[in-house]
Amino acid sequence: MAITLEAQWHRLTGAIVPDASLRQATLAKLTKCYTAPERHYHSLVHIQDLLQTIDQHAARLHDADVVRLAAWFHDAVYSSMRQDNEARSAVLAREFLRHSTWPALRQERVAYLIERTKDHTLPQPAADTDLHFFLDADLQVLGRPEAEYWHYARQIRQEYRLVPDFMYRSGRSKVLEKLLASAPLYRTAAFRERLEEPARRNLRAELLAWEQGGL
Repeated sequence: MAITLEAQWHRLTGAIVPDASLRQATLAKLTKCYTAPERHYHSLVHIQDLLQTIDQHAARLHDADVVRLAAWFHDAVYSSMRQDNEARSAVLAREFLRHSTWPALRQERVAYLIERTKDHTLPQPAADTDLHFFLDADLQVLGRPEAEYWHYARQIRQEYRLVPDFMYRSGRSKVLEKLLASAPLYRTAAFRERLEEPARRNLRAELLAWEQGGL
């Protein structure tokens, strides 16, 4: 039987945050963020997908619970009109974790993982395999089957629906070109072997669609 997101949250946080009311209030805040009407892709479905992937690969992670908490908070703040979403999401994680039993270093580790999702194409510390995994898992949608990818691409357009087509076409094309210029796109062997080729095929197809007028 599938475990609900609420159960997953309390299983993860119950051992580290003694204040049950704070845990429940934070879950309510995150749920409100991820179910806001302007959310189409960056929703609870994305969080569930990411958590499921983390669970599947937990044995290879150095600190799976840090990665799980980063997943919960990484898109808590998401506005298509702002450039500081990741930093603000990290602040929410810090505010919650300062009430935890975790040492400061582990708390900051969660915030760090969140902040690094701002630009997946930047160079990352070579030895930080948990970070590499987290970034790859966050981008796994790029390598999904074609129909799923196009659904994702249209969801992203909906999240930027206030942006006129001509501006979105230009901005989205630059994002796609930047991703395609990343070599490799996925940093971990498990993701790269399975998703690199389909992800590049999907990205090139979307870029071509925008060059020809839109989705």
